[in-house]
Parts: sequence; structure tokens; C-alpha cells
Amino acid sequence: MKIITGGAGFIGSAICWKLNLSGITDIIIVDEDTSGTKKQNLEGLKFTDFVDKDTFLKQVEKGAINYKVDSIYHMGACSSTTENNMEYLIENNVEYSKSLGKWCLSNNAKYIYASSAATYGDGANGFDDDIETIPSLKPLNKYGLSKQMFDMWVIENKLLDKFTGLKYFNVFGPNETHKGSMRSMVNKAYDQIKETGKLKLFRSLKPEYKDGEQMRDFIYVKDAVGMTLFFDPINGEGKYSTGIYNIGSGRAATWLDAANAVFKALGKEPQIEWIDMPDNIKDQYQYYSKANMGKLRQAGYKSECMKLEDSIDDYVKKYLVNKKYLSV
Repeated sequence: MKIITGGAGFIGSAICWKLNLSGITDIIIVDEDTSGTKKQNLEGLKFTDFVDKDTFLKQVEKGAINYKVDSIYHMGACSSTTENNMEYLIENNVEYSKSLGKWCLSNNAKYIYASSAATYGDGANGFDDDIETIPSLKPLNKYGLSKQMFDMWVIENKLLDKFTGLKYFNVFGPNETHKGSMRSMVNKAYDQIKETGKLKLFRSLKPEYKDGEQMRDFIYVKDAVGMTLFFDPINGEGKYSTGIYNIGSGRAATWLDAANAVFKALGKEPQIEWIDMPDNIKDQYQYYSKANMGKLRQAGYKSECMKLEDSIDDYVKKYLVNKKYLSV
């Protein structure tokens, strides 16, 4: 049995989809109530059961899981980069993760958990997933700090040879609509362009970056889950490697690159309106990110990511235009 926490969410449901494509349906989805927009993420997928996240934690802590678990994909978290309640973030993103990790150790289950590129902060210390650099990272927001705290717990407790932590960069693609303000720029751009014919982008506050030339490592969710499943070998493909790894494209693209690709996919000429950045995110804003993917390549991962324009075209035309979700 495989367990996916946050399994009704964006990356979690995409992992379920990818497992289904490999013929695996012995999956338990752990998440919050899915009566809202998350429900659509699961409708086209196959899994054995759905368990509420709080109920699941109680089962873990009481030792009440009475079935064999091969691996846990721990994607569940508060993923809001503007959340300021540190107590809430520690409870959800740190303590919950510790409980699952300890259970996996006791029950010989693989533990593959979501860290985040938000741990890299402004990139002053680079974007290398070398263990030596992780303690020096300075996240710009409390969400990133909570992810850094769990990475450090893994390192300090000498669990790097037991767990696999994945630092996801700017993931976009189908099944993210429920994320509201935390949706990708690509998803928000599609809605704005369809509604108004134009797109609002933040002006740059740093002279070394012109407006729209802030850069991100954008990675399509289909590529991201392909990398994720590499660490849980299925049908002889992949390699169970432990440690902490970047999950990105290894390429930095500008906001304008992504924006222009959305306009192109919709058959429209680009129309950009520049707006001021809100005060509450000015000090938390990443101007550049690009994953160093050498460590994943050394582990044996060989597939290439889709080009940004091609992945945005796939996302817009196959999913957003038709209001489709990942399904099998």
C-alpha cells in the first residue's frame, strides 16, 4: 500500500495519477475534507480509500495502521507563503512530518517528503542541494522556514540515509485550481487573459532586474511527479535514493517568458499591465531561482523536462481551456 498525504492537493493528486498510469491503485489518500474544489482532483483517479488527515495522524500515533505500507509520499502541508502563524506552521509542517517519519522508521516504509525551494530564500547561498549548504539557508517567509526546520531535524537526527526530501521549485500544471492565491502564475495568467485580454505583472523593485525579468525555475507538474516517483522504483524504473534533492527544470525563465507562452497558447498578442508589488510581500519576494539538478542526475535520473513553452501549451490547451483534471 502507498499513502499520499495531501493526496487531494496539487502535487499529491498528480502523484496518484502517475501511480495509476503505472497500474498502481493500492493507494490511500490522506487529506482534509474534499467537499470543495479539491474534490475534482480525485474524480478521475483510482485509489483504495480516503482518510482525514487528523484521523490518520491519530492512527499513526496509536500504532493503529494494520496494513503493510510500502511508502509514504508526504505532500500534505500548509503551503501558503504568506501564512504568518508560526505555531500553526510548526504543527502542520514540522511536527506532523516528524510523526510520519518516526512511523516509517519503525515500520520499514519509504518516506518521501516535500521540502521546498522556498528554503533557499533570496538565493544568496545558491540553489545547491548539497547537505553542507542547507544549514546556511535563510528562507524569506515563515512557510520556507517551517520547511527548513524539518530538513534540519532530518539532518541533525542523522536520518538522511533513511528519508528522501524533495525541494520543489515553481511547479505548475493541472489540479492546482483549488490553491486560490497560491496558484501558479501560469494559472492566474490564463484566468486574467481570458477575462480581460491582458495580464498584470509586478514591477521590479531591484534595478538589476527590469520589469518582468524576474526569473524562476518553472517545472511542469508532470515532470515534477516523474522525478518524485524515481525515488520509489516501480516496474524496475527508478532508484530508491535517500537524502535531499532539488525538483526543478534546471532552467531559469523570466515572468515574461511564461506570460508570453500563455498568450501564445491562447492565440493572443501579449498585453502586459505593470502594477506595484504589495507591501506584504516586498521583503519576501524571490527575484531569481534555478535548481542545480546535478545531484539528481548523479542519482541516475535521465529524463528531460518539457520546454517551458511546450508545457504551458499542454497545460492551457488540454486542461485549462477544457476545464479538465488529471485522470486515467
